[in-house]
Amino acid sequence: MNPRPVAFLDSGVGGLPYLALARKLLPGDRFVYVADNAHFPYGEKTGDQIIEASMSVTDRLVKKEDPRLVVVACNTISVAALGALRSRFPVPFVGVVPAIKPAAALSRRRRVGILATRQTVEGEYLANLIESHASGCVVVSLPAGSLVEFVERDLYRSTEEERTARVAEEVARFQDAQIDTLVLGCTHFLHLEREFRLLLDASGITLVDSRDGVIRQAGRLAGAPQEGDGRRGDTLFVTGAGAADERYEWFAGKFGLRLDGAL
Repeated sequence: MNPRPVAFLDSGVGGLPYLALARKLLPGDRFVYVADNAHFPYGEKTGDQIIEASMSVTDRLVKKEDPRLVVVACNTISVAALGALRSRFPVPFVGVVPAIKPAAALSRRRRVGILATRQTVEGEYLANLIESHASGCVVVSLPAGSLVEFVERDLYRSTEEERTARVAEEVARFQDAQIDTLVLGCTHFLHLEREFRLLLDASGITLVDSRDGVIRQAGRLAGAPQEGDGRRGDTLFVTGAGAADERYEWFAGKFGLRLDGAL
């Protein structure tokens, strides 16, 4: 087993489904996940604030764990700060961006919806992605910061009815746009994938995210899968005062991680 872990960085718990997929591709590796609770939510910050916050937490991550690869499992950080992170730290980075290109290819009526954070929706990066890969589509991009908050703060104690109701509220916002494809442009939303699929399948809307492409790229950069079982050493770090919060205990248990205190 390679002693240098593959690290995941997010503003909170959003990137955990990406880590779960990476385990299947790299079953012998050790994984480290950082939830930057101290700076959550990133989606409401300015670009400069996002760069400053992500630089700070990445500096501590690199010094403590010496990862051989960092997956920035957050659309907002990837869009605003990935270039700055790559220029500062001598470690490969893989970012997460909204899956506009596959969504445009899948859309039958050429009408695509994007659900993301305010920073992603209003940013130039998303506009360029749409121009490059979906110029022939009607694209409706909506911010959903309150849904990010729900996943981060309330998912662990929510009922199925509450989760379905919250997702239904967001899906209803696209009703007038008559979309046939919806992009989950924030990793947090994948924690509600089941609820999204149940509602969207009934309406004939295809759900798209970037998980497969991101983890395939991570696998290429990480190198050959290592022998052994890295599961026993997989760790969840939380920045700030949230390290002892019961919700992170819940997420750590759900994803088979050891909650290892503050970073």
